[in-house]
Formats: sequence, C-alpha cells, structure tokens
Amino acid sequence: QVQLVESGGGLVQAGGSLRLFCAASGRAFITYSVAWFRQAPGTKREFVAAHRWTGSSTYYSDSVKGRFTISRDNAKNTVYLQMNDLKPEDTAVYYCAADLAPREYDYGLAYDYWGQGTQVTVSS
Repeated sequence: QVQLVESGGGLVQAGGSLRLFCAASGRAFITYSVAWFRQAPGTKREFVAAHRWTGSSTYYSDSVKGRFTISRDNAKNTVYLQMNDLKPEDTAVYYCAADLAPREYDYGLAYDYWGQGTQVTVSS
C-alpha cells in the first residue's frame, strides 16, 4: 500500500517556474514506477511525465518535453516535477501516481495509487 500527497502548486505568470512535490509513504517505494498526470476543467486526464524504477527511464508528453523534468529522491520517498517556462495551457490539477509495474507508462488506468492533486494556475 502506498499513499501519495502532492504539494507545490500555485499561481504563476507565464514563463515562470514551479516545482511540484509528491511525498510517498509505504514500504519499498523505491520499487514503484511513478508518473505525473494533469486534468484541466472539462478535459480528460492527460499524461505529463513518468519515471520507471527499472533503469530509471523517464518519459514526457510532447507538450512538456524540454520544459518539465521528473525526478525522485528515494531516500526521501519523494517525487518531483520541475516545471519551467510555464504556459497558460499548463493550467490544471496535477496528480502523482505510482504502481509496481504499470503496463503502459502513459496510461492512467495502469497506476493503482494516486494522490489528491495540486492546482497549478498559469496566468497570461
């Protein structure tokens, strides 16, 4: 069992930066693959970034590639999402997700554990 709690969201102007945090509790979190998803009002949940614990591979959606960076500190059981050059279209609730073996890294239903979300608002 894993519990996830996101933080770090807020209001920022376009071009600015934010760093999201996902604090995890539970045993052997190091063996979980993790991901960030986001959902804007009236839209479907969207994959943002993922980090697989096997090989430490990272994956990004085309819309955030080059601007966002996912990382993790296993000693602190924390996953980060560094977001630079933010755009108004990045406005959404951001969710952290984790799973032992997601069959597809960019598919929300592949993840068993989710946080409650943190709001990110980017003003133009």
